[in-house]
Amino acid sequence: MTGTTGTNGTTGTTDKNATPGTLGTAGAASRDVIVVGAGPTGLLLAGDLATAGVPVTLVEKRPHRTSNLSRAFVLHARTLEQLDARGLADELESKGQTLDRLRLFSRLTVDLTTLPSRFNHLLVLPQYEVERALERRAVEAGVRFAYETEVTGLVQDADGVTLATGAEGGDRGPGELRAAYVVGTDGMRSAVREAVGLPFPGRSAIRSVVLADVRLAEEPETLLTVNAVGDAFAFLAPFGDGYYRVIGWDRRRDVADDAPLDLDEVKEITRLALGRDYGMHDARWMSRFHSDERQAPAYRVGRVFLAGDAAHVHTPAGGQGMNTGLQDAANLSWKLAATLNGHAHADLLDTYQSERHPVGKSVLRSSGGLVRLAMANRPWTLAARTLLTTFLDHARPARTRMLGQITGIGYSYPSPRGAHPLTGRRVPDVALRDGRLYEALRGGRFVLITPSDTPTAPDPDTRKDRLTVASWASDRRTTLLIRPDGYAAWAAESPTAEETEAALTAAMGRD
Repeated sequence: MTGTTGTNGTTGTTDKNATPGTLGTAGAASRDVIVVGAGPTGLLLAGDLATAGVPVTLVEKRPHRTSNLSRAFVLHARTLEQLDARGLADELESKGQTLDRLRLFSRLTVDLTTLPSRFNHLLVLPQYEVERALERRAVEAGVRFAYETEVTGLVQDADGVTLATGAEGGDRGPGELRAAYVVGTDGMRSAVREAVGLPFPGRSAIRSVVLADVRLAEEPETLLTVNAVGDAFAFLAPFGDGYYRVIGWDRRRDVADDAPLDLDEVKEITRLALGRDYGMHDARWMSRFHSDERQAPAYRVGRVFLAGDAAHVHTPAGGQGMNTGLQDAANLSWKLAATLNGHAHADLLDTYQSERHPVGKSVLRSSGGLVRLAMANRPWTLAARTLLTTFLDHARPARTRMLGQITGIGYSYPSPRGAHPLTGRRVPDVALRDGRLYEALRGGRFVLITPSDTPTAPDPDTRKDRLTVASWASDRRTTLLIRPDGYAAWAAESPTAEETEAALTAAMGRD
């Protein structure tokens, strides 16, 4: 990799495997987007934009990805649906292991096979495998990568955003990048969020969490091993290469993140929580971290957006962090593409805040509630946990709602007053006469599903670059327009041709 300074005023580090793009000249308007942060959220977002024909540069201050930074190990149903719409889910499923039951608080077993999804299970897979697939897709789509490029500030105006990069005295001097929009997906310590002056209110929920990647002399009985007893919590998950990730916490040991850590301490915490340490040995990496609960009050400031951990961070409970970030990206990408490609008014971008901020807030509550219940150690909190698990075990609607929140399939977006009940709701992978919905969504298109004998279906060649027209495999009579992120944009029973065209124009614009 080499640093370059072009005549257009851009400075970056281009990965040798990436396809270079172009950036707008400093001070000029452009269609470019800069995504800052090459984690899962940034990779999915950048790949979506490039697939839609938007010039995009992905900026990352690290030299490249590293598997040791992978803290996520679980893909939930809604995330797998989004990855299916990008042709990646089956590949990732073949690399991971599935789990169709969750055990909570040693009392409640949740059956995931009841989920109304093609992916009625958890996929246990290290985060770096997800990143590899998303990075390959982004490279193939033409994303320009700028590694070893640190954001040091930004200025935005009516036409775009100018990022300041590099640092005085470093290997590479200061430079500038210019684009129409910038999206910060650069994690909890987001330089983008800091540059636009957004606070990140919240608190540290758990301090001195230990992480270790180890081999085990004894194989665990279950794919995911997790439990909390008294003051200790531990979690085990396989990498698939013979190593296991161990995450543990002892309430009685509150030390700084940079305090020394040895394998004996990891073993002790694991024995307290799980009853044994499974013969841990050959640690290849160990670290401490603290888990925060925080959310930015706004996900947009002018032409700058936040997504993933830059916008919200949660406790590890429920494995919702990476999943929520990927769904942020799926929501924002098609809206940015539609705006920059001239098919939507810029007001569409405001719906990113109204749709995703409430979801982030809900995940903050649910993950925090799970970890507090797991670590209950006082008589009244233990009694409350027992009552809750007993209630969930017998109350199917409540259990379904909880499962919908954890897996992401239970969230809907606001819809206009008087709209069809399906509007704003997630649409499952329904059968079509010529395939299934999430195959039809590939390429970032809207999908219009009509009854097979409808006389009002639009010409399939109209808007063919961004609309797929399909028909139900069943005798269902609803006409349904699905957004590229798999949520219903509009629905009607037996609409006229004029009503259907009006709905298409409202959602997609005219040619």
